[in-house]
Amino acid sequence: QVQLVESGGGLVEAGGSLRLSCVASGSIRSIRLMAWHRQAPGKQRELVATITGDGSTNYSDSLKGRFTISRDNAKNTVYLQMNSLKPEDTGVYSCNVQYQAGLSNMWRNSWGQGTQVTVSS
Repeated sequence: QVQLVESGGGLVEAGGSLRLSCVASGSIRSIRLMAWHRQAPGKQRELVATITGDGSTNYSDSLKGRFTISRDNAKNTVYLQMNSLKPEDTGVYSCNVQYQAGLSNMWRNSWGQGTQVTVSS
């Protein structure tokens, strides 16, 4: 079983920055894709950014230039640096990884519980 634990959320004023972290632990043999999603109050969950094992990144068009995703493969950790935050960035931010565990070649999917980000105006 793989567990994901996010941290770094909190309350910040508009224009401020936060750095989220998500650590994957358990019987992980390989992690392929790591991603951040968010869900604003009353809205559906949306993809924020993804990063592959070789560092290739993809972002939601509306967030390019303000958010940066990165990963530390040695630590099974993915980060999300969020700058110039706006009130509309408020929501629960969750990480998601695609991984192989143990001796299985099956790619599995795991989600974290999420961390709350609140941006005040």
